[in-house]
Amino acid sequence: MGKVENGLFVSIDYKGTLENGQVFGTSYGRQPLEVNVGSGQMIKGFEKELLGMSLNEKKVFTLDAQSAYGERNENLMQSFAKKEFPPEIDPQVGMMINLRSPEGHPAPARIVRVDDENVTFDLNHPLAGESLTFEVEVVGISSTQTQVSSGCGCGCDCSSSDS
Repeated sequence: MGKVENGLFVSIDYKGTLENGQVFGTSYGRQPLEVNVGSGQMIKGFEKELLGMSLNEKKVFTLDAQSAYGERNENLMQSFAKKEFPPEIDPQVGMMINLRSPEGHPAPARIVRVDDENVTFDLNHPLAGESLTFEVEVVGISSTQTQVSSGCGCGCDCSSSDS
C-alpha cells in the first residue's frame, strides 16, 4: 500500500499534547493506534491530516478546538440526584464515569460538583475547547483491520475500562 486513503486501516504511533505541553495521550510503549480512515472513528481534523501520508512518514500538526472535539458547551452540564447512584459508588469531584447516551453510545462524564443531594456532571468531551498537537508516524497501512479497537480514539482513555 502506498499512501493513506479513505477506507484503509492505518497504524500510527502518536503523541498528543495540549498547548501547555501536557501529554494527553500516546501510543509509545503500547500497541500503535489503528485507524479506519474515513469511517468517522477519529476526529475529522485528525483523519484529514493522515490522508496522503506514506509508510514510515512522520508529521506534526495542530488542530484547533473546532477541528478536534469542538468548543465547550455549558449546556452539557447535568445534575442527577445523589440517591440515584448505586451505594457502592462514592461520587467524588474529578471522577470519570461512563454514562450512556439515549442512543446507547458511551458518554464519558466528569463529576464537577457533589453536594448532599446532587451530583453534577460535565458531559463535554474531556478535550473539548482544546487545541491539540499531534506527532504521528505511519507504521502500517492495510486494506483489512489488524487490531481490535477500544476507547474513543482520542488517546485520553476516556472510554476504556482502565481509566
